Amino acid sequence: MTPFELAEPRSLREAVAMLNPDGSQPVRAIAGGTALMLMMKAGVFQPARLVSLRGVEARYSEIAATPGGGLRIGAMATLRELERSALVRQSAPVITRTLKTLANVRVRNVATVGGALAHGDPHMDLPPVLTALGAQVRTLSPAGERTLAVGDLYTGYYETCLADNELIAELIVPPQTGWRAAYMKITSRAADDWPALGVAVALHMDAGAVKDVRLVVSAATNTPVRLTAAERVLRGAVPDAATLARCSEAAIANVDLAQDAHGSSAYKRELLRVYAVRAVQAALMD
Repeated sequence: MTPFELAEPRSLREAVAMLNPDGSQPVRAIAGGTALMLMMKAGVFQPARLVSLRGVEARYSEIAATPGGGLRIGAMATLRELERSALVRQSAPVITRTLKTLANVRVRNVATVGGALAHGDPHMDLPPVLTALGAQVRTLSPAGERTLAVGDLYTGYYETCLADNELIAELIVPPQTGWRAAYMKITSRAADDWPALGVAVALHMDAGAVKDVRLVVSAATNTPVRLTAAERVLRGAVPDAATLARCSEAAIANVDLAQDAHGSSAYKRELLRVYAVRAVQAALMD
C-alpha cells in the first residue's frame, strides 16, 4: 500500500469537515475497514488521507429503542453488535436472522452498519432487508442533515447518492407492529458466501389478507429493486395458492437479472420465480 495520512477526529461533524467536498483528492472515511482495506491492498484505491471514525461520539455506536418500538442504530455499531442485540431481536427479528449468514463472524466483529450501507455493494444482505422494513438513514454533511429511505440510497453498481463529504450517522427502523418479514439468501457455495439472489419481504396482514407489502430482490441487480408487480398481486388479497402462483409470475416481470459467476440470468429468473413465493410463505409464519 502507498503511504497515507490518518486523521482521527473526535466528533462526526469534525470528521465530515475533513472529507474532500468534490472528490478531487483521494480522501475516504474509514470505520471497520473490512472492504476498504481489501481495496487498498489490491491497489484499487490509494488514499491520500483516511479519516478514522473510531473516536467519534459514543452515541453513534449505540442501539436504542424509539417511541413506538422502532430502532435507532448508530452507524458505528458493528454487525456483530446488531446480531446480538436483544432490542433488534425483539423489534425486527428478520435482521437478527439475516446476520447469521452475512459474511463470517470475523467480518461481523469489525464491519459497521454505516460502512456496510455506504459501501454500495449490491450483494450485501442488509440493504434489501432494510428496504423491505421501510428503514431510513440519517446523514450528516456540511450542508446539514437529511433523512432518506434505505431503498433510495443506491443509484447503481457500488454507487450511492451520498456526497463526497456526507456520512451516514444512524439507521432508523420504524416500528414493525403488525408486520411480518423474511429474507431468503440463495447461494451457489457456502451459506455465508455472496448470494446469487436475495429476496426480502415484509407483509402487513389484516383479517387474513395482505394489507400492505414490500417485496425486494437484490444481489442479481445493481441495486435493491422493489417488485412492484408482485406487490400489486399480493396487496389486498388472501395469500392462497392461486394468489401466490400469480405472485410468482409477476415477480419476474420487468426485472433484469445479471449473469455472473453465481449463475446465468435465466437461472436467476427461475430462482426468483420460486423464492419470491417462499419468502412470502416464510414471512407468513414469522
